[in-house]
Amino acid sequence: MKWKVIALFRYYNSMIFDTLDQLPEHFGNKRKAPLGKRYFRSNMMLNPLNLKHLNRMDESDADMITLNLEDAIAPSRKKEALYNIALFLSHMENSNSFIIVRTNPLNEGGSEEIAFLNEFGFDAVRVAKIKNQTEIAQALTLLSTDKELHISLETKEAFENLSTLRIDERLTTANLGILDLLTSLGLPQSIVTLENPTIDYILSKFLVDAKTAGIRPISFMFQEYNDTETFKSWCEREKMMGFEGKACMGPKQVQIANDIFSINKYELERARHIKEIFEANAAKGINGFMDDKYGFIDEPIYRDSLLILNNIQGKK
Repeated sequence: MKWKVIALFRYYNSMIFDTLDQLPEHFGNKRKAPLGKRYFRSNMMLNPLNLKHLNRMDESDADMITLNLEDAIAPSRKKEALYNIALFLSHMENSNSFIIVRTNPLNEGGSEEIAFLNEFGFDAVRVAKIKNQTEIAQALTLLSTDKELHISLETKEAFENLSTLRIDERLTTANLGILDLLTSLGLPQSIVTLENPTIDYILSKFLVDAKTAGIRPISFMFQEYNDTETFKSWCEREKMMGFEGKACMGPKQVQIANDIFSINKYELERARHIKEIFEANAAKGINGFMDDKYGFIDEPIYRDSLLILNNIQGKK
């Protein structure tokens, strides 16, 4: 019981501002410390008009937090949302989450948003409705060199050309916007169901093309927040396909995604065993052999174990 009390104390006392009743009138001078180890299991979307959610960015369990300036914000309130993001970021010193700001399309205010945000402490900009290399180059030119570029894959042009879009190593991540993509393709959103062959194809192509380009793929957001069983089923299916993480709407989905996309105990023990025994045999000039525990082991199996161990250790 004691640990629950401690956890609750931390939850209600580890916030950016002690109270939201009287916020500062000016931006602060704090910059979020960069993360050491990074994980990519959950990417939680936050609405920057919700000050309570913004105030808890420094205590979230989400591996990534995306502050959304795009389609969830009415045009008349986009400047207010942008100001809120800047205010809270400028008073936040630490967060265990990788912080991303999702801007509008470059020609719909996104360019100005990036230019304004560059001086603040966060980790990446995610640009909406990207179509081609020209827009990637434009975003990179605008973006401060200490920040990553992420994209929302929501257009048929980007879907077709994803494997060619990484013109710079700062483009690290693509987030699948399945509903906008279906609209762009002229397909109904009603086909977003488990085991639908068209959705499986879209997920598979997105995953393989992103990996081919060296881009991290994050799967789409499941909008039925209270339907945790279906969300869990999507996560399990996507992990089976090879995904490492999923967009999330809130803490309930974050908890499920973090659990499912974590490396389990069996996978970890197997990877450690294969690494140890392969390296011992390789030192004797033997790169293929039978192992009593896991059968035949050779260099490709060893490399897969290294990939698993790298994932569990986090990435710089």
